[in-house]
Parts: sequence; C-alpha cells; structure tokens
Amino acid sequence: MPKPGQHDLTSGPTARTLIAFALPTLGSNVLQSLNGSTNAIWVGRFLGESALAGTSNANNIMFLLFGAVFGFGMAATILIGQAWGRRDIEGARRVFGSAIGLVLGASFVVAFAGWALTPQILRALATPGDAQAQAAAYLRVIFIGLPPSMVLVLLFMGLRGTGDSMTPLWFMILSVVIDGGLNPVLILGLGPAPKLGIAGSATATLIANIVAVGALTAYIHWRNLPLRLKGGELRYLLPNAALVRTIVGKGLPIGAQMLVISTAGLTMMGLVNRNGVDTTAAFGIALQLWGYIQMPALAIGAAVSAMAAQNIGAGRWDRVSQITRAGLLTNTALTGVMVALVLIFDRLILSLFVGTASPALPIAQHLSLIATWGFILFGGTMVLFGVVRANGSVWGPLAILFIAMFPVRLGAAFALRPVLGLDALWWSFPIGSAATLVLAALFYRYGRWRRGALTIPPEGEQLAQGDRDTSAALHPGA
Repeated sequence: MPKPGQHDLTSGPTARTLIAFALPTLGSNVLQSLNGSTNAIWVGRFLGESALAGTSNANNIMFLLFGAVFGFGMAATILIGQAWGRRDIEGARRVFGSAIGLVLGASFVVAFAGWALTPQILRALATPGDAQAQAAAYLRVIFIGLPPSMVLVLLFMGLRGTGDSMTPLWFMILSVVIDGGLNPVLILGLGPAPKLGIAGSATATLIANIVAVGALTAYIHWRNLPLRLKGGELRYLLPNAALVRTIVGKGLPIGAQMLVISTAGLTMMGLVNRNGVDTTAAFGIALQLWGYIQMPALAIGAAVSAMAAQNIGAGRWDRVSQITRAGLLTNTALTGVMVALVLIFDRLILSLFVGTASPALPIAQHLSLIATWGFILFGGTMVLFGVVRANGSVWGPLAILFIAMFPVRLGAAFALRPVLGLDALWWSFPIGSAATLVLAALFYRYGRWRRGALTIPPEGEQLAQGDRDTSAALHPGA
C-alpha cells in the first residue's frame, strides 16, 4: 500500500505522474531560494554591507561542498530508485544507510577542519578585510551545522528516489519557517534570545536543520516509510565498501558538473565586469531572474531521473522513452511560460531590483531579450541528462557540459566580440545551451548509456556495473 505522498512511478499516465511528482520538488526549490533571499535581506538590512559580503563569501564555500553532496545524493537516489522499481526494499535501505553513513562521517571531518581553518580559507579567497571578521563568525557556525544540513539533503533525495516528493516539501516548509522566523530574533537578540549578530543568521539555519532532520526521521519511522532503518537494519549505516565505491564513483562526476557550471559562470562574470558597473549590475539582475526561470527545468530533470530509475529497475524500458518525451514536452511548456512572462513584463520585473531611471535597466532588458529563451533549451538538456543518469551514466553528461561551457560558450563570446561587441557575451548563453542540447540528444540517441544496469549485491558481495550487457534482455526503447 503506498505511503503518504508516495507514487508508483512505474505505472499510470506518464505525463500526469511526472507533473504530480515534479511540482512538489519545484515548490521545495522555490522555498529554498526564497529562504536564502529572505535571510540575505535580514543580514543586509540589520548588519550592513560588510555582513552581507561576509555571508556571500561563506556561501560560495558551502556551494562547493553541497555540490559534492548533491552528487553523492543523486548517485544514491539512482540506486534507490532502481532498487525500488525492482521492489527490492532491503537493497534500497542498504544504499540509503551507506549514503547516510558516508556523508555523515565525511561531514564531521570537514566541519572540524573547516571550523579550525576558517581564517585561512577566507584569506585564500581574498575576502575583503572589512568583511573577514563577519564572514568568519558566520562560516564557523555554518561548518558546525554541516552534518545536519547534509543529512537533510540526503533524506529529501532518498525519499524522492522511492517516489515520494511531497514529504520533502512539507519538511522543507518546516525548515524555512523556523529559519526565517529565527533570523531576526537571533541577529537582534529579541526577547530572551541572545544577540548574535551575523552568527545569529547561521545559528537560525543550524537550528532549523536540526529540527527538520529530527522531525523527518521521526516521521519516517512513525509512518513506516520505505527508507526507515530500525533494529538490525541500523548496521546499514556502516558504509558498505562496494556501495561506497559506486556512490563515490558515480557521485563525483555529478558533483563535478556543478563545478564546471560554477567555473564557467565565474569566468563569464569576469568578462562582464570589464564592461563597467552598469553592465555588471544588469547582469546581476538577470542572474537573479534566471535562478527562478531554471527551477522548473531542474525539478523536471530530477523527477525524470527518479521515474526513469524506477522503470529501469522494473525493466520497463518502453516507459523510459515515454518519460523522456513527457519530460521534454513538460519542460517546454513550463519553462516556456516562465520565459514568456519574464520577457513580456521585463521592465516591471527588472525595475524591482533597480529604479526605473537606472542606466542598468535598459541593459538588463536587452540582455534578457537575447539570452533568456535559452533556458528552454537548458531544460531539454536537464531532461536528457536525468534519463541517462538514471542508469548510472555520468561521464558523458560531464564531458558534454565541459565542451559546451568552455570551447563553445566562451569561444563564442570571444569569436563574436569583433562583430557583435558586448552582445557577443549575451549570445554566448543560448549558443552554449543549444550546443549542450544537441550533444545531449546525440548521446541519448547513440550513446551506450543503456548498457549495464546498476545492481545492488547481497551483503558481502561486490557491486558490479557494466559487467554484462542487459540492454538486449530488457529491450530498451530509443
């Protein structure tokens, strides 16, 4: 019998199931972003620019750490999804336990080292001197909160692997409410609370994550959800060597994809910065909007990956092709609507960030008109990457991203500069997105990602991936 919020992703209308699964994930992503924006407002309004700069520097560090955890979590989600599709509940629990044990142990080590080396880390990042003290106070609390925050991410991703995207949404709401509510209380020392300044913002996040992890763990046991571990199953928290090799082997390339995107983004920011403060401000506004525009694509990509993994585990390759088509159509519709709204109401939306008389506003309108539609192509890529990752293929997407981000996007920005001037930077975004989509489509159609299904061995046995060609037996669709 399905548990609350859980969906059988191997049966029923494909498009309807995909949308029902993706929308709660989209809601979680939006809430997380809004929470980050709200916390930045609290810090900026109450503590000033130096504190805000401090949190920005600290958050850049955490983004890299979360990139690695996201990769491990996605690898575990794929294994859990395939096991769940085969109705191998014990296998799913073993993967989940190993992932939790691996990340929890690593996060304690990183938290201790990060807390001790915080001043050196900030100096290595060339954090401005007047922001270093604020950044250190904030970052040290963030490092202390690293274990519960990482576990919360894995709990969410693991539940989605079993087809449950609603439970993560409810507990994301809980975390956001606590975090947002405690920020002004702990920053300013309202009521009996101590006045912690910038450390109060990080402490609010720490408390919110601890409460959310505890409440979600209790809920999983209370409702007897598939990933609950109790009694003898607690031994699964001791990472299994074979499972760890697969989680790390698949997770590192997925995390590296985020590193490639981040590096390309920083390089592009350096090129934009050379064109004056108004252009930089306009690009910063566009980045704020693009963060929300790409959320439907990211949610659909995650949903497609979970659905495809379950159906691959169940041997339903015919539905994998249906899921791909449904994902592409759903992305085109949802992301297309987002793009259309931004372009139609561009002046109204962009003027929320700067005054209507700002010289950055027309620049932002112009670059948005040139580049924003490319996120429809980006969404198509996320769908295709989600499907191929569902069978453990992670190196192909990494190579495609590297080619599209650097030789193609940056190459276009430099090559077109003599002809288009500043517009070459803006055109490089859709050009890069188009290249990524074309390469992803070719890899989906002709790549060997269908070969060698991931399997979870009995305890004590080695995990094999790619030892045999299962594609002929399962009759995968194109």
